[in-house]
Amino acid sequence: MAQQLELIAGCYEQIVFGYRVQTGEKKWTSDADFSHHAHTASLSAVAVNDRYIATGSKDETIQLYDIKKRVEHGSLLHHDGTISCLEFYGKTHLLSGGEDGLICVWSTKKWECLKSFRAHKGHVTSLSVHPSGKIALSVGTDKTLRTWNLIDGRSAFIKNIKQNAHIVMWSPTGERYVVVVNEKMDIYNLETATVTGTISNKKRISSIRFITNTIVVVAGDEETVRLYDTDSLKCLCEFKAHENRVKAIYSITVGETLVLVTASSDGYIKMWKLDLEKIQDTPALLGEVNTSARLTCLGVWQASPVESSQQVEAEAACSQAEEDANKLVRTKKVEFVEGNTSTKKRKAEETKKKKKQKSE
Repeated sequence: MAQQLELIAGCYEQIVFGYRVQTGEKKWTSDADFSHHAHTASLSAVAVNDRYIATGSKDETIQLYDIKKRVEHGSLLHHDGTISCLEFYGKTHLLSGGEDGLICVWSTKKWECLKSFRAHKGHVTSLSVHPSGKIALSVGTDKTLRTWNLIDGRSAFIKNIKQNAHIVMWSPTGERYVVVVNEKMDIYNLETATVTGTISNKKRISSIRFITNTIVVVAGDEETVRLYDTDSLKCLCEFKAHENRVKAIYSITVGETLVLVTASSDGYIKMWKLDLEKIQDTPALLGEVNTSARLTCLGVWQASPVESSQQVEAEAACSQAEEDANKLVRTKKVEFVEGNTSTKKRKAEETKKKKKQKSE
C-alpha cells in the first residue's frame, strides 16, 4: 500500500490548501483534497504532525485542523500579535512564537497552554526544538539568540548576535544548528556554542531545510534553490525551481526516495527527487500543482508507514468517542485558553477562599 501524502500550503488569501499526492515510479500527481478558510488575515506559519495541521496568521490566532477526520479542531488564543512560527514536537506538543515576544508550549492532548514565557523583548521570528525535546532555540528582533530549557521554561543561555536573525534550525541529530541573518547563515556547534563557519547566499534567505546531518537546502528571494555542505561550506548544487521567488521548502522521505518540496509566490508547489549519491545533479521534477494563490508557508502531512486505511478509520472513531466523552473538558479548555487560568487552579482558589471565610 502506497504511503499517504498530503501537501499543505497557506497563502495571503487566508486559506489553507490540502492536495493529496499519488506517487508513481517517475511522476507524482496531486489532487485537490480540501481548502479551509481558516483565518481572517494572511497565513504566516504552518506546522504538521501525523494528525493535526496548525496554522498561524496575522489575525493573532492558531487554527487547528484534524486531517485524519477532515474537520476543524478549534482555535488557540493566547498571542497578542502575528503568529510568526509554529513547530510540533512529535505527537505530544506544539510550540508557537509571536510578535508579542511570547513562546507558548501547548499540549496536543487537551490543547492546554502548559507554559508561556517572554522569550524576546521584540518579536519572536523563529524557533526550533532540539531532537531530544528538552531544549529549544529562538531568535528575535532584540538581536539575540536564546536557548530555552523546556522542562521549566527558563532561559539557559543568551547570545548577542548583533543583528536581527529571522531563522534558526537544529540539524537532525542536534549536533549543530544554523542561524540566518538576511543572506548569511552561521553554523554553530552545540558543544562549544561557537560559529564553525558561515555560508553566504546570493539573495536574502527565506527558508532552509536539513536533508542530512550536514547538507542543508536553502531558498531565497529568487527562483533558485541551492544545496550547501555545512562542513566544507561549499555549494553542492543549484537549480532553478520556479518562475518567481521561492517562499518555503520542505523535505520528506518516501520509502527510499528523498523528496524536496518547494512553494513559490507564483502559486506552484513542486516535488523534486533528490539523489544523495549524485547530489551535484539537478533534481528530477516528480510533479507540480498550481494553487493559483500567493503562497506563504508549506508543510507535508505523511501518514505513518505502518498505518493502514482501516487503522486511520479506527483512530478517527476512537477520537470521536473520546471527544463525545469529554465535552465538559472541552468547555473548560476554552476557558483556559481565553482566561489564561486553568480550571483546577481556579477551583483550588475558590476552595481556599471558602475555607478562609469559614475560619473567620
